[in-house]
Amino acid sequence: MFESLTEKFSSVFKSLSGRGRITEANVSDALRDVRKALLEADVNYNVAKQFCKDVTQASVGAEVIKSLHPSQVFVKIVHDELTRLMGPVDTNIYYVSPGPTIIMLAGLQGCGKTTTAAKLGNYLVAKGKKPLLVADDLQRPAAIDQLKILGEQTNIPVYSEDSKNAVSVAKNAVAHARQNGFDVVVLDTAGRLHIDQEMMSEIANVAKAVTPHQIYLVCDSMTGQDAVNSAKEFNDRLELDGVILTKLDGDARGGAALSVKAVTGKPIKFIGVGEKLDKLEEFHPDRMAGRILGMGDVVTLVEKAQEQFNAEESAKLQQKMAKGSFNFDDFLQQMQAVKKMGGMKDMLKMMPGIGSQLDELDMDDNAIGKMEGLVHSMTKQERQDPDIIDSSRRRRIAAGAGAEVNDVAGLVKTFMRSRDMMKAMSGGRFGGLKALLSGGFSLDAIGAAMSGGKKIKQRSRRKQIIKRRGKIQRR
Repeated sequence: MFESLTEKFSSVFKSLSGRGRITEANVSDALRDVRKALLEADVNYNVAKQFCKDVTQASVGAEVIKSLHPSQVFVKIVHDELTRLMGPVDTNIYYVSPGPTIIMLAGLQGCGKTTTAAKLGNYLVAKGKKPLLVADDLQRPAAIDQLKILGEQTNIPVYSEDSKNAVSVAKNAVAHARQNGFDVVVLDTAGRLHIDQEMMSEIANVAKAVTPHQIYLVCDSMTGQDAVNSAKEFNDRLELDGVILTKLDGDARGGAALSVKAVTGKPIKFIGVGEKLDKLEEFHPDRMAGRILGMGDVVTLVEKAQEQFNAEESAKLQQKMAKGSFNFDDFLQQMQAVKKMGGMKDMLKMMPGIGSQLDELDMDDNAIGKMEGLVHSMTKQERQDPDIIDSSRRRRIAAGAGAEVNDVAGLVKTFMRSRDMMKAMSGGRFGGLKALLSGGFSLDAIGAAMSGGKKIKQRSRRKQIIKRRGKIQRR
């Protein structure tokens, strides 16, 4: 997400490198490019204009500490202004007691409301709630069936009726939820154009009948300013409490995310970052600003890791890494966890300074499935002691997995590099795992590990040569 904006901001910041101080002239030059980048990202014109004005006021005259460059100070200012533009943080769902809490989803046709309803239900279950999904989209063919299927996938009950009266279905669903002890009712309504007065009146009547405690507008982020304009119209009719942006993983521009809060005054509550039903994230403006500026999002990365890694298992794995006894069983376990977290590329995008340079690492998430097949084709002894895998064993493993011998050789080589990297991280060669999670793990370090530590060996040789030259000169 936001690839084009990240690239443009990076070039703007580079243009300020080497300047002695931040002046009105060089800020004006930089912001000309920033404004252009924002407009190309489909950010609302007035929002882009005001943003650049705010950055100018905060930048001109800002002191540059000796340890910092003007570009670094400018990055901090832009980060703060982006955070303010998209903020404040408001990811709370305000539950009522006694329940149920009623949440109504509204939005245009095709914006992803039904899938979002299931994702929101899944999120609520993870928070310890007992949600009921309500199929109140009575306009779109198969909308009810779609929600029922999604409900089965998430093990969340779905209320539906063979009716064409959206108001009646909504009222009956709330009564059903109250009688059966559901905490939250998630109301999936029909998609409608904001210029369709009849349909807009219908959803207003539904809201009046069940008096939802919160109304969220679901917006397709890929529609850019159209999403923002529709949000404004819906807010005028429904008194929105927040916005959920969908398909943000497929939006390289990000205009809707930067505009919707400023135009509607309503906070972005959640963002959809994938098709799977667990791909709904709480929206944090400061973290999103970091991603846009290529500064990473370590906090979200750590949260995702904590969801997938058991603390006791992680401690055991840390000990194995330190001893260099990391084997293919551990490797397989890590690959499966990485897949659950969204893949290696998604993880690295959240690491400071790495996301914008991912192409240099040449990582292919599709290769993980192939690796898993090869590992499953190994014997227990081979998985526990990879050093015994010789040429004859490689041929047998390849045949068992329906792969080429070169694939097995590549996997073993990749494993050895990964084991070296894990051992180095545990042993402190690159500053340790703590440095990784605090943003101190550099792309050079990863590159060194991925290449079997060649860069480190080269540095050691260079140091030895320099020492020898020094001795010769002293003689």
